[in-house]
Amino acid sequence: MNKVVDAAAPIRTWVLGLILGLGCIANANAAAFEPPPIAGTPGTEHHAGKVIWAELVTPNLETAERFYATLFGWTFKVQPTSGHYALALLNGEPVAGLVHHPLREGEKRQPYWLTFIAVRDVDAADRIAVDGGGKIVVAPRTYAARGRQAVLTDPQGAPFAVIASLSGDAPDYLAENGAWIWSSLLTRDAEAGIAFYQNVFGYEVFDLQSDDGLQHAVLSTDNLARASVNALPVDAVHRQSHWLNFVRVADAADTATRAVAAGGRILVAPRVDRHGGKFAVIADPAGAPFGVMEWSDADSKEQSK
Repeated sequence: MNKVVDAAAPIRTWVLGLILGLGCIANANAAAFEPPPIAGTPGTEHHAGKVIWAELVTPNLETAERFYATLFGWTFKVQPTSGHYALALLNGEPVAGLVHHPLREGEKRQPYWLTFIAVRDVDAADRIAVDGGGKIVVAPRTYAARGRQAVLTDPQGAPFAVIASLSGDAPDYLAENGAWIWSSLLTRDAEAGIAFYQNVFGYEVFDLQSDDGLQHAVLSTDNLARASVNALPVDAVHRQSHWLNFVRVADAADTATRAVAAGGRILVAPRVDRHGGKFAVIADPAGAPFGVMEWSDADSKEQSK
């Protein structure tokens, strides 16, 4: 679908941040903390390979809440058993999780949005991922309200999570403004990345034509586009492979302007994508990168064979 060849500022230490932040939740606070379900209304649909959730590890929860509330109209509910996890809501429905993990003195880490991809069997997905060169960052764990999940990195080091949600996966309808609409893997080895994720999630792969000389592809399940894989430019020597998630907005340029006013910064200025809409890449006040994307109601994620 949408091609992204420029993404975020150099990310050198995000894996450590995820290990510390998410490992803190999974281990140190395991007895007290139970993450909430990812759906407000339980469902029975399951869509393996679909990005169904995202969580932000950030050193300043209150600043993050103010920023995303201003930008997307999200509201927040801090979980009663923990002061370090806030559930973000859009029109009363869960849309994301925010994890507070303070920086230690002298510590440098990149705050990051973690991408959660649906599977039916977390342990089986983990085994396939490890056999394919991935690594487990946070081992599989079952939570009473949410289901089973694990955090991994792919062979190029990009972190992601797999989840078998007890509340089901969201139906395949068009995301509203303020909700996640797209996810892109930006990687130093697109061919290897495609093979890895295809093996783990059973994706069909559709190559995209491009005039930049780089490899781009769409990953699809259920005849619907789920995500894209995009090769990083060869001169991007300081960039690490990573997932980048996009929120649907009515006006990418206006959203970027408001993001700066709210304390964020522009990583990729608003520009027109292959479908005629605009996208931009933004860093929140702590530096976590994410994208915003316009998406016409007439556009479809359906993949033709």
